[in-house]
Amino acid sequence: MPILILLLLLSLPASAQSGDNPFRSTAYPLPRFVTTASNEAFVRSGPGKKYPVQWVFKRSGLPVEITLEFDHWRKIRDHEGQEGWMHRSLLSGKRHAIIMSQDTVSMYNKPDKSNRVIALIEPSVIVKIRRCKAVWCRIEASGYHGWVEKENLWGIYADELIED
Repeated sequence: MPILILLLLLSLPASAQSGDNPFRSTAYPLPRFVTTASNEAFVRSGPGKKYPVQWVFKRSGLPVEITLEFDHWRKIRDHEGQEGWMHRSLLSGKRHAIIMSQDTVSMYNKPDKSNRVIALIEPSVIVKIRRCKAVWCRIEASGYHGWVEKENLWGIYADELIED
């Protein structure tokens, strides 16, 4: 009997033998943030076109968090915590974030609150992330470039660093 089990194990693909997660299709980290790449991005209840559409994102550049992968499908979560599956072709590796403060957020000339405020950003505004340090992120919003505190952004992890 042990020989039969060994033969069965040897006939399995390497990924099945190593115990790899079936919800991993790439070597990219999970979870991770990406953005929508289409002005019409369908979010489905499961990983395939046979699953019903739950909702549709109507804007490109919205940050979402990938939590699982299955073949060409990605399970995503939006900033409100809603989850569903999107085809990978509807996602981009560009980094954007949403201002998650209840109040306006100050954008500074340099990553220090003692520097000049160059803009005030309203809650729920989507911004492009250019780089992030430990506490601050350099962003672009409505033609302004400057620094905001990372804690005000949804679309970047607290310990994540991004270089230019």
